[in-house]
Amino acid sequence: MDQQEKQPKQDAQRSMQHGFDVAAIRKAAANLDDGAVTDGYAADRVAVIKMLNDALATELLCVLRYKRHYYTVTGRANAGVKAEFLQHALEEQGHADSLAERIVQLNGEPDFNPATLTERSHAQYDDSLDVNAMVRANLIAERVAIESYRQMIDAIGHTDPTTRALLISIMAVEEEHADDMADLLSK
Repeated sequence: MDQQEKQPKQDAQRSMQHGFDVAAIRKAAANLDDGAVTDGYAADRVAVIKMLNDALATELLCVLRYKRHYYTVTGRANAGVKAEFLQHALEEQGHADSLAERIVQLNGEPDFNPATLTERSHAQYDDSLDVNAMVRANLIAERVAIESYRQMIDAIGHTDPTTRALLISIMAVEEEHADDMADLLSK
């Protein structure tokens, strides 16, 4: 092997000290205006932001649905259901906040536009007055959210581990919500 063939191999070995691409790590110090997004970000950032904004719309609509149900369910016998609706509304608001924060980390803008909220949401709003209809609507919405998050996680794969971890953690709570609603429906 002549010297010209050895040089690129030596350069590659030198930049991979300790198994890390040192040149890429040092390059991450540039472009400070990009915040958390480095050149090593492998996902389609625009597509991920759109996906997250659709999830944000879904979570916001879920907050509104659960709050509506919380305020309209009546009767002493429904006190437990009422409390469950409020707890879920608060947790869905936490999901919305986390999604909005991630969108900003990716240099995007969270879309809170109420005029397009229902169009972008995967779930539906519900204004039922019957408790069983409320629980059923929430169970349907939770199942829709679970499937939506599963598909988002699959689409992202391993290209954006931070977003993937966020979506997995939200999906786990949505599964708990679905179990809660299924339990209430069977009573």
